[in-house]
Amino acid sequence: MTQERKGIVTLGGNPATLIGPEIKPGDKAPDFEVLSNDRSKVTLADSKGKIRLISVVPSLDTGVCDEQTRRFNKEAASLGDDVKVLTISADLPFAQSRWCGAAGINAVETLSDHYSMSFGKAYGTYMKEHRLECRAIFVVNSEDVVTYVEYVPEVTQHPNYEAALEAVKSAKATVNSVK
Repeated sequence: MTQERKGIVTLGGNPATLIGPEIKPGDKAPDFEVLSNDRSKVTLADSKGKIRLISVVPSLDTGVCDEQTRRFNKEAASLGDDVKVLTISADLPFAQSRWCGAAGINAVETLSDHYSMSFGKAYGTYMKEHRLECRAIFVVNSEDVVTYVEYVPEVTQHPNYEAALEAVKSAKATVNSVK
């Protein structure tokens, strides 16, 4: 049975029902299957061994989502080769490709959850009433453990960029201390 969670987020002040579990730090990162801009399948395992900053947005064609993706694209260069920045939305792969070209996005991989909402159902970001993702951030370490989670309570607002970036740096420091 699919889990439904109410009262977690609003979109424009209106409550939305999230489909899927609440992910918490310390959880094993759920697998998912989304589509890249060329419509090839992408899973969590495709970036195994890297730290993943997963930025979840409703649609790249909206102001806050645009700004969020541009911000993480800018930050990606300073995070290093051991970090993969993924932006997941329910936009079609064609729209994501067009948007990335127009916006000059080259350090973030945009991925579409449109086909089956696999990511949204696995990470509890699928807004049932809108068939969109809610705004959220997840940091997954190189061992596939979730180390940071933010479900943004009002989907039209920005996430805590600094906290997410600190979580990535902390995950990097943990990896480096083990080496």
